[in-house]
Amino acid sequence: MPGAIAILIVLFVLPVVVCMSFAAIAAVFGHLLYKDGEARNEGSELLDLNV
Repeated sequence: MPGAIAILIVLFVLPVVVCMSFAAIAAVFGHLLYKDGEARNEGSELLDLNV
């Protein structure tokens, strides 16, 4: 019986953990790309229009 409970916990918790970790990776990757875009286009008048 404890094995079945452990399997159910893993089946419900593991997908949530995987999705949240990929969301965190996407947030960090997006932040790094945003900073890279600002650094590459420094001095551009289009950066003033970016809100």
